[in-house]
Amino acid sequence: MRNDLPSLAAVRNLGILAHVDAGKTTVTERILYLTGATHRRGEVHDGTTVTDFDPQERDRGITIFAAAVSCAWDGHRINLIDTPGHVDFADEVERSLRVLDGAVAVFDAVAGVEPQSESVWRQADRHGVPRIAFVNKMDRAGADLDTAVASIRERLHPVPLVVQLPIGREAGFTGVVDLVRMRALVWADGGGPVVERPVPDELRQEALRRRGLLAEAVAERHPAALEEYCATGTLGAAGLTAALRDLTRGGDGVVVLCGSAYRDRGIEPLLDAVTAYLPSPLDVPPVRGTWEGGRQERAADPRAPFAALAFKVTATATGRLTYLRVYSGTIGKGEAVWDAVTRTAERVGRVLRVRADRHTPLERAVAGDIVAVTGLKSARAGTTLCAPDAPLVLEPPVTAEPVVSVAVGARRPGDAARLAPLLAQLAEEDPSLTVRTDPETGQTVLSGMGELHLEVAVEKLRRTRGLDLAVGRPRVAHRETVVRGVTGAVYRHVKQDGGAGQFAHVVLDVEPLEGGAGTTGFAFRSTVTGGRVPQEYVRAVEAGCRDALADGPLGGHPVTGLRVTLTDGATHPKDSSELAFRTAGRLGLRQALRGCAMALLEPVAEVTVTVPEDAVGGVLGDLAARRARVTGQETHGGTAVVTATVPLAELFGYATRLRGRTRGRGTFTARPAGYAPAPAATAPAR
Repeated sequence: MRNDLPSLAAVRNLGILAHVDAGKTTVTERILYLTGATHRRGEVHDGTTVTDFDPQERDRGITIFAAAVSCAWDGHRINLIDTPGHVDFADEVERSLRVLDGAVAVFDAVAGVEPQSESVWRQADRHGVPRIAFVNKMDRAGADLDTAVASIRERLHPVPLVVQLPIGREAGFTGVVDLVRMRALVWADGGGPVVERPVPDELRQEALRRRGLLAEAVAERHPAALEEYCATGTLGAAGLTAALRDLTRGGDGVVVLCGSAYRDRGIEPLLDAVTAYLPSPLDVPPVRGTWEGGRQERAADPRAPFAALAFKVTATATGRLTYLRVYSGTIGKGEAVWDAVTRTAERVGRVLRVRADRHTPLERAVAGDIVAVTGLKSARAGTTLCAPDAPLVLEPPVTAEPVVSVAVGARRPGDAARLAPLLAQLAEEDPSLTVRTDPETGQTVLSGMGELHLEVAVEKLRRTRGLDLAVGRPRVAHRETVVRGVTGAVYRHVKQDGGAGQFAHVVLDVEPLEGGAGTTGFAFRSTVTGGRVPQEYVRAVEAGCRDALADGPLGGHPVTGLRVTLTDGATHPKDSSELAFRTAGRLGLRQALRGCAMALLEPVAEVTVTVPEDAVGGVLGDLAARRARVTGQETHGGTAVVTATVPLAELFGYATRLRGRTRGRGTFTARPAGYAPAPAATAPAR
């Protein structure tokens, strides 16, 4: 297997990240076309793209589901995931980033950093994913690279290292000056290959000035580059490339390129930058896992024991597909793997190289690969698959908590029995969807990340399964919090019904967390001294308190934003146990909460509304009617941008209302912003 190792250096696992409509799917399509993976250019507006293959994606003109594709460029294999840009599908981005080594962040040259651009950038920050930036749509009216880079610097706070200078502006954009090698790259009208030329005379001085600024910025942050710069007063192409690669992979800088994907301009240098600057599986740290309390590491080595993380599960007409990132070892058709989460053995049916909805069989997948496999029955998104004789559990992707719910039911009696298993399958494919039965009404409740998220899920059941569904009005997920706490709440749990009894005595203080109304979270501490409550019972009390947070006294909503302190307690030499103290913690906190002043919290969203300047008055009035708190307003060239914090419940149907008020010219984006007190939320103790 030794000769497999060098090939890993030529693998790039990357994602395309952007705000909705920034052009990332078009960038992906042009990459596939230029690398020979497709033979015609797919267009979003024509519904002919490879990665947006789902009928709903083509109807809506947006990416909904993360799609994996593979292609080759300059001796490198690129495994690419086109991720959604709409906030409702941020969980798809989260699962993708968990298994990627690098990313290309796409920005609109006119709009710069938009709300979801910032969200996906922060997601990549949390995962430590190196990025390069591509400023797209340079041919649009109002496009400006410097303004877009300034917004990247100011809102995202990286060190942007701009390696190109545009040739021409707006509709006259025809190419770029490569500042690293000091050459012009020009594309002809109507497509065609890139042509390399000398730097135009009228741009030479500006190009030299910008290259000098680039060299200075790199030398300030890279020791080897600083030595060369001090010795020669500049950086050669080789030294600058090596330093840019190190800064990108270390997260100390972000290389910035520009182009127009729709006009086929700028994609070749973007691919060159992907292979030159973004890391291979050999360049990232070994993946870390745990097993039975011990920590383990697995390097990207085909000779190591097999370890892979499932990050996506889909049901297709030909069976169930499980998408894997292979971190170490190899896997082939018919081989046994160990599901470390359920601790069951599975057998791989086939191994497939993925190109959106098309698949090519492989004999084996090796460390560094992103592939799909068939035959797995128990694996879910977040499941670790490993060699049976070398078990470990990798950290799964974080699943966001649903914030919007609808009641769903079958209209036809014959569909009722089919609905429950199909909803379970839907939640299996998308972990950010949850399904539960309301104990009071008996209704089936589907919860997700937003109105569009739920609309897409319901429509999928209607289209692919032929269900006639009735859908209730969306409801938001409220929370309850403590406004004024209690001290010295005593609870004594005694149970004696033959045999060993149960005894636990606890005294609890309950208070709000620091941070004011809307603060979420839970904290627990013990100030018991003298061994009156042993440590193992303290942990049991905390577990019981966490159990009690599931339903609060106001309306049965989850409780958040409080601190519980165990101040005293007592035990019995025979009847005390962890179970008894867990029960005392649960029932004691529930009793204490009934003595607290409680408040109801509702989810809120940060909204950015973009409208013509003459429509601002009506939009502001409508936002006020929706209980919005306006946080900013700017005007640029006849277009107004209003930012506000709005209760999520008030945003249902807002898109239609906004289009009506602005004659179709207004748009808005929203992203979750936590919780805030609901109107008349403070309730007396019950």
